[in-house]
Amino acid sequence: MNPQQKQHPAVQAAVAYAALTAAHEVGDYIIQRDADAKAKGKHGPAGAAACARHVASYTATQAVALLAADRYLRLGLSWRRAAAGLAASAATHYVADRCAGHWADDSKGAPFLVRAAHAVGKGGWLKADPTAGPLLDQAWHKGCIAAAALIAAGPAPQSGR
Repeated sequence: MNPQQKQHPAVQAAVAYAALTAAHEVGDYIIQRDADAKAKGKHGPAGAAACARHVASYTATQAVALLAADRYLRLGLSWRRAAAGLAASAATHYVADRCAGHWADDSKGAPFLVRAAHAVGKGGWLKADPTAGPLLDQAWHKGCIAAAALIAAGPAPQSGR
């Protein structure tokens, strides 16, 4: 990242969101291995490993996009803040993708986000509409990407604090 030249934080955040969102689409639909897409929501170590592989390639895709945008547009992102934003995106992506195949499950053993969706009244939709789970998944991802972009664009830490 380029600390010599720094764009306004609003510009940084907007560009970071655009780059991270575009990379999200590429990482989720083009880069993700089919085997990982099928297994990432399964219970146990095999599902967790598939999800971790997907999130690793997804995060690498986002990192390349964010670095390219930063360099090309001379945003001046702090590499520490960019890394923190990417870490937030990766962690939240993993949590959501472990829900794959479980969205209609209203049991106590369902993943946390699935239980939360049912608790706030989305259960009927999730059970009746096979597209509801993937739509909630993508809404979660986009909201988390917005937070990650704000983290990446935030002010660099002050020295001595």
